[in-house]
Amino acid sequence: MSSKPEQKDSHQANGAVLPTVPMNCLASPDRGQLVEPSDFLGPDGVGVEVVVLESRANAKGVREEDALLENGSQSNESDDTSTDRGPEPASPLKETSFSIGLQVLFPFLLAGFGTVAAGMVLDIVQHWDVFKYVTEVFILVPALLGLKGNLEMTLASRLSTAANIGQMDTPKELWKMITGNMALIQVQATVVGFLASIAAVIFGWIPDGHFSLDHAVLLCASSVATAFIASLVLGMIMIGVIIGSRKMGINPDNVATPIAASLGDLITLALLSGISWGLYKELESKAYVNPLVCAFFIALLPIWIIIAKKNAATREVLYSGWEPVIIAMAISSVGGLILDRTVSDPNFAGMAVFTPVINGVGGNLVAVQASRISTYLHMSGMPGESSETAPRKCPSPCSTFFSSDVNSRSARVLFLLVVPGHLVFLYTISSMQGGHTTLTLIFIVFYMTAALLQVLILLYIADWMVHWMWGRDLDPDNFSIPYLTALGDLIGTGLLALSFHILWLIGDRDSDVGD
Repeated sequence: MSSKPEQKDSHQANGAVLPTVPMNCLASPDRGQLVEPSDFLGPDGVGVEVVVLESRANAKGVREEDALLENGSQSNESDDTSTDRGPEPASPLKETSFSIGLQVLFPFLLAGFGTVAAGMVLDIVQHWDVFKYVTEVFILVPALLGLKGNLEMTLASRLSTAANIGQMDTPKELWKMITGNMALIQVQATVVGFLASIAAVIFGWIPDGHFSLDHAVLLCASSVATAFIASLVLGMIMIGVIIGSRKMGINPDNVATPIAASLGDLITLALLSGISWGLYKELESKAYVNPLVCAFFIALLPIWIIIAKKNAATREVLYSGWEPVIIAMAISSVGGLILDRTVSDPNFAGMAVFTPVINGVGGNLVAVQASRISTYLHMSGMPGESSETAPRKCPSPCSTFFSSDVNSRSARVLFLLVVPGHLVFLYTISSMQGGHTTLTLIFIVFYMTAALLQVLILLYIADWMVHWMWGRDLDPDNFSIPYLTALGDLIGTGLLALSFHILWLIGDRDSDVGD
């Protein structure tokens, strides 16, 4: 390629910067004969490399738009053939409210039933000996269930964005993204699981002033093993969902994060309950088992670190992506402390079955919104670039929920799913005779108020946080969802506990809150 100054104006095609020549420059006026190659010799006879821009040049952009279900009227082709035309950015999302709702509805219900199942499991296992005598396990519940927001949902958002912008189109790129991201989440899961157990020990020790080394090791082994196995299973499921969504022409942003949560709560809680129960049984006769379990999973860390470092896409997250997951784990642990203090009181034992539901639904909806906004911003440039789509000021609630842009439209759709979704989930819990609470009218009113307020706050925070991070050169796919789902756990648990306390104070005996 010539290095002459006049050749600096170029287009970027498939990652290579090449000078371009419009299509009409290659043909004679009657377009019946191509111009001879000698016509493209420079003044000194040196050949100039050219790239023919025909309609196929934008095939990648069209495929990305099809994957996002954009209107057929949009096209990257243009009749303008001037040589100074720069590369056209991907068009913003043009989905209708109906199409958004239709794509989100099934994964949302699936995820909701997953949280209902998790709530039923928690309602049963709260009476097991390990939950009675090692009550700090309750503190682990929101922190480990929050791993789907810290790790799996972040993975789903990251891969959805990569798929939508064409970074997973070839088998080589796909395999590279899979291996790097799977190794990354194993590193994060092991570290976060270990830190969550430390937080549970500290939060359990502060109120009572009691510390047991055996219980601390039990918490560490249970937390690390649960986090590792759950992340491995859910990570593989996420990769399959995103690849399948691309092949079916469905926007992965709309389905990946809810499906990550649909099985995430149930698998994680079932693993935590089973592993902690088994290790508790071995505590008296085989005390060495718990330290061995901790040592085994921690010893695997160097392997996953080496694999993750080989991938440029995950190397940055490996070095800089710890702040959000660790802070999110701490926030979720505060929610776990609220859960522990509340369900330990026999008057509020009925709260256990509803906690995963309200936290899961809020986290699922805000994760969808954050993933969509992040993809929308990535289609306009890179983090930190000044863009009209990335305001740095705190948005007003009106612009978040009532403007005409696609992100506001999706916020309205997601908010409107809260009431009908929770009614279905509450009916399911009631029909399965779960919990210790009768669904009276006043209980439903308080519960729905808490759920609506939780999602309203989360959607507004998501609109501000994703744009704020984008304007400060932080990739929202890696940083926003852990904070948002952790806040969802804290806000949901706090509002639900407040609702149960108010119901108890006003004497709603018909709801049998403390049965």
